[in-house]
Amino acid sequence: MKHFCQFLLSAVLIAATAISTSAHANCEDLAKGFGDVVPKRSDTRIDVGQDFDTILERGFLTFAVYEDFAPYSWMSGEEAKGIDIEIARVIAEEIGVEAKFNFYSADENVDADFRNQVWRGPLINGEVSNIMMHAPYNKDLQCRNEFVVLGGQYFNETLATAYWKDAFPDGEPTTPFYRFHKVGVENDTVSDFYLTNFSGGMLRKNVVHYPDHKTAFDGLMKREVDAVMGVKGKLEHLDRIGDADDKVAVGTPPLINFSLNEWTIGIAVNFRYRELYYAADGTIEDMVKDGRMQKIFEKYEVSYAKPEY
Repeated sequence: MKHFCQFLLSAVLIAATAISTSAHANCEDLAKGFGDVVPKRSDTRIDVGQDFDTILERGFLTFAVYEDFAPYSWMSGEEAKGIDIEIARVIAEEIGVEAKFNFYSADENVDADFRNQVWRGPLINGEVSNIMMHAPYNKDLQCRNEFVVLGGQYFNETLATAYWKDAFPDGEPTTPFYRFHKVGVENDTVSDFYLTNFSGGMLRKNVVHYPDHKTAFDGLMKREVDAVMGVKGKLEHLDRIGDADDKVAVGTPPLINFSLNEWTIGIAVNFRYRELYYAADGTIEDMVKDGRMQKIFEKYEVSYAKPEY
């Protein structure tokens, strides 16, 4: 999800200022400067979506999911597949309705996705979904998006590295190895930002840019690079469907001078429909506690990292 990576980049750039200003920034401070991006409730009258009784009466829930976003959500012919798809189906089943999916492409940032998928709807058609899957759970985002309730945390995503074992016989490569080895990244992502700016740009000549994770992994398979840094779930999925057998590994080596390598994923719901939010959030919490969540990730051969409540 490139635009969320761009959000993380912004967080990296302002982190030092935020820490020096206040150890406990409040919502008002965190939301400053975003008035032209997301309005306040008092500024706009928004009444879209469906309440809980309407959802029960009509018999289905609509879920906004990212398109072509394996292993989390994608279409295989006429069938919706992926981790987020299966989680959504459990939520709908627990409520007693059918799950329907609205696939969409990511907008310029997460705030725009909340606006288009949860509380206002896109300019064309204008249809919102009841629940948005794969929403980053972050205090900054919640503070400046008053029309959205964030929660239902179901896993922690992290950065990882896919690499040829014969290129790194001693194990997972740490950042300094890329002085001597080429590494692939998706354009404008956290991995790109981290590697190209590491130690004053000393690795820049060995960082190879690709349009997305898949083409970066294809470059790895063609030996254009010895490693690829990106989102762990995506790299594990690409490794599973690739043809490198056990010659390629995916690991999470420590990132020197960088701590923003993990973030929590959950759901987003229109703030007016708390009953729906509580039902979905409760189901997700039960799935995390009783092991059903982990089993879904294991089905897709993706490592599961339980969120900390």
